[in-house]
Amino acid sequence: MNKVLEEISKIGIVPVIALDKVEDAEPLAKALIEGGLPCAEVTFRTDAAEESIRIMASKFPELLVGAGTVLTTEQVDRAVNAGAKFIVSPGLNPKVVKYCVEKGIPVTPGTANPSDVEVAIELGLEVVKFFPAEAAGGLNMIKSMAAPYTNMKFMPTGGINATNLTSYLDFGKIIACGGSWMVNKDMMKNGDFDGIKKLTQQAVDTMLGFEMKHIGINAKDEADADGIASALNKMFGFEKKVGNSSIFAGTGFEVMKKPYLGANGHVAIQTNYINRAIYHLEKRGFEFDMDTAKYDAKGNMKAVYFKGEFGGFALHLVQK
Repeated sequence: MNKVLEEISKIGIVPVIALDKVEDAEPLAKALIEGGLPCAEVTFRTDAAEESIRIMASKFPELLVGAGTVLTTEQVDRAVNAGAKFIVSPGLNPKVVKYCVEKGIPVTPGTANPSDVEVAIELGLEVVKFFPAEAAGGLNMIKSMAAPYTNMKFMPTGGINATNLTSYLDFGKIIACGGSWMVNKDMMKNGDFDGIKKLTQQAVDTMLGFEMKHIGINAKDEADADGIASALNKMFGFEKKVGNSSIFAGTGFEVMKKPYLGANGHVAIQTNYINRAIYHLEKRGFEFDMDTAKYDAKGNMKAVYFKGEFGGFALHLVQK
């Protein structure tokens, strides 16, 4: 997968935007970035699209700007010359796809059935759009199509919102979802970019799904750890579970058999998608100690610590 699509996969959500007024491009870009989604697919359906892409790409280099609803090679040239880093189409036009591939421009054409996917494979693509997602059969259709095409990944768009977002992203063949619900049309008309920023933040929060997992307590030694876990069991009925390096009391307390990271212990926060969480948290200015990362048998990351302490506690992410 090329670098642009890898970046989109880490972001997880691609805001799909139809801009009617060029003057809205700058404040909208700012709202998306501050809301936590440094990405935008600007549809070529409006007269303002080309100039809007130019403004967004030039004034906000940290924003990954792409062009959507691209139907011709002439539109590809206009979009790329304006600063678009990727091209998205509602359907699969072999001429447009070949043109992009030859020029090294990331392109995700729309597909809705296995025949479309096979054409995309023949054209050398690894990722396709699935559109219109909900109307074309939704997640079940993607899963059915993905089964025989083991190397193809999908970016569904159409009918995806905060309610069904994570059900799509939970499927490993989906790199990201396109959606417009965070760019509310009424807010756009009224110039309520603070409202769009809040909806964008809510979209990211919904995707990442941060929740408290457990608190880790640093005991002096194994005997001390057993005493603490036994006390929690006696007080609250939390079942003791003895592990190699710690003793759990219920699911909310992990008592370390010897001091580990953090002066007092650690706090574990679980997330829907640990790799996406790392990406977004790094964008917020936090750092991770990758030497602490733990992986499952398939090589998927399951836990990692932040750098530093927070109130005397180390903090780490856990994959749900």
